[in-house]
Amino acid sequence: MKHTAFTNFHEALGAKMVEFAGYYMPIQYEGLIKEHLTVRSGVGVFDVSHMGEVWVKGPKALPFIQWVTTNDAAVLYNGKVQYSCFPNGRGGIVDDLLVYRMNPELFLLVINAANIDKDWNWLVTKGKEFGLKEGIDLINDSENTAQLAIQGPKALTAMQKLSEEPIENMEYYTFKTLTFAGIKDVLLSTTGYTGSGGCEIYVPNDKAAELWNAVFKAGEEFGIKPIGLAARDTLRLEMGFCLYGNDINNTTSPIEAGLGWITKFTDKKDFIDKAVLLKQKNEGVSKRLKGFEMIDRGIPRQHYEICDASGNIIGEVTSGTMAPSLNKNIGMGYVKEEFSKPDTEIYIRIRGKLLKAKIVKIPFYKG
Repeated sequence: MKHTAFTNFHEALGAKMVEFAGYYMPIQYEGLIKEHLTVRSGVGVFDVSHMGEVWVKGPKALPFIQWVTTNDAAVLYNGKVQYSCFPNGRGGIVDDLLVYRMNPELFLLVINAANIDKDWNWLVTKGKEFGLKEGIDLINDSENTAQLAIQGPKALTAMQKLSEEPIENMEYYTFKTLTFAGIKDVLLSTTGYTGSGGCEIYVPNDKAAELWNAVFKAGEEFGIKPIGLAARDTLRLEMGFCLYGNDINNTTSPIEAGLGWITKFTDKKDFIDKAVLLKQKNEGVSKRLKGFEMIDRGIPRQHYEICDASGNIIGEVTSGTMAPSLNKNIGMGYVKEEFSKPDTEIYIRIRGKLLKAKIVKIPFYKG
């Protein structure tokens, strides 16, 4: 099991530690609900060093990224980030990711922790078709990078104290390379996975302790708290953000998953599975990922059956929880197309009982 550069801090704070995606990670500190609400109202810090970082370099970097991702990376400018996914050649998804454009010939791909090896092998294999060389044009920097996500409505105000460069009003999905907390060449971005604003900070592992101490000192007056992965999951689900392995995987297409907005069918962009996905867009799909809210009392969980009023199976839950910000039980799941419209009545089979729910638009949490 791998440790991050912040493990000692988690243990010293009494975090409950678990194995997650091959890493020894904090699942919670004071409790899920308290941590969740801290992020919604103030500022919380997540260790997300388990995420993967891959650099793509050289004159073929952009054409390669255009081929292996669904979104249109050609519209990116220096300092802009884009959400995208890797289609797998069979209509499914290898992974979802973030694409950072540093300059026209340098991009950073941020990938999911559980998929680092799979994604890296996929990129190396596909890169060979473009003449990209492992270790030169494609560099896996995942083991060397520490990352903190400072999230919440007070996060950027707190972190501004550590930067002479303005960061408080940075646009969503942008980034800067700057001196932060006295550390040079820090990458600071504003992508977020909670829906409450904030930033992500990337540093080399040997600067992790310095970063942690500075961040918590700067946030002290704002009631800054460390937050575990359990609250990260409830926060992202309230926003209807997909989690790989739950809501999307090798068998789900971006069209089925409601990710048509990151699947760009422009004349100048060809990409893996373009024809298959375009056909799905034009002709429709048999199932769609939708959000739902429980009407009857019960918490939906992954793999629970979604049924119609007669008990016929019409889909499956992919994610579910009690939403602390809303005090409601919510979930997402794939349902047959005819059951996918808002306010459609559905039933979740929980412990043998059919409990009523309804399809709703996401995000669940409106801020």
